[in-house]
Amino acid sequence: MPAPISQPDDPALLRIDGPIATITLNRPAAFNSINLAIAQKLEQLAVYIEGDDAIKVLVIEGEGRAFSAGGDLQTIGAAAEAGTVTPVVGELLKHYHAFIEIVRRMPKISLSSVHGSAAGAGMGLAFVTDLCIAADDAKFTPAYAKIGVSPDGGSTVGIVGTVGSRRALQIFLSEDNFSAQQAYEWGLVAKVVAAADLKAATRKLAERLAQNPPAAIAGTKQLVYRAATTPVKQQLDAEEHKIIMAMNTEDFRVAVKKFTSKSK
Repeated sequence: MPAPISQPDDPALLRIDGPIATITLNRPAAFNSINLAIAQKLEQLAVYIEGDDAIKVLVIEGEGRAFSAGGDLQTIGAAAEAGTVTPVVGELLKHYHAFIEIVRRMPKISLSSVHGSAAGAGMGLAFVTDLCIAADDAKFTPAYAKIGVSPDGGSTVGIVGTVGSRRALQIFLSEDNFSAQQAYEWGLVAKVVAAADLKAATRKLAERLAQNPPAAIAGTKQLVYRAATTPVKQQLDAEEHKIIMAMNTEDFRVAVKKFTSKSK
């Protein structure tokens, strides 16, 4: 399948540089809020990335002053007034949640690179990825309770598994917003860097992550995400299966030879 060709006015852009794919949320005038068009484009791009074996790392970033302001409240508000919330939001989330599912399951590392504001579903996107790097001026805003709704867009998927239920309830129900440093202390952000250094630091981290062999990435990601809900014996069996699969690859044979030659 040929790579999708991004046009400047597409709501999300794809750039591929070797083993690293970058999706840029591209609605800067709307602070990269999520509407149907961007949800459909994100799903399309994720399907391609998942199927391209040459890609090892996916970076997700936002164009303009914000990472993402979350759901497009103009569209959603208009639907609420018209009594069409169920079909409108249902269709939007069908595509957006399909995108999130792919990001979580694909045998590649996903890395969100966050600057400015990440609110609502934008906050959820920042933390549903495998790792998050954030500018020191990034601000995370749950936003849901203030408008009388519960979380969506993968927000509970990414946050609860990291911080636990009590901290998650605090975040969603009692935090107006929190800083990149707080997110780092809670384990939601892997690294905080100066805003001016975010792009370079993101690239450096993505390149480091891309050095992991594909079997190691795929096996580790699957094992980690299933560990909390899988019985011990089943998890141990899965560990055995994944490590033997990885040991049957050329990447493993080369790495072991390199390691043993150094230790002599």
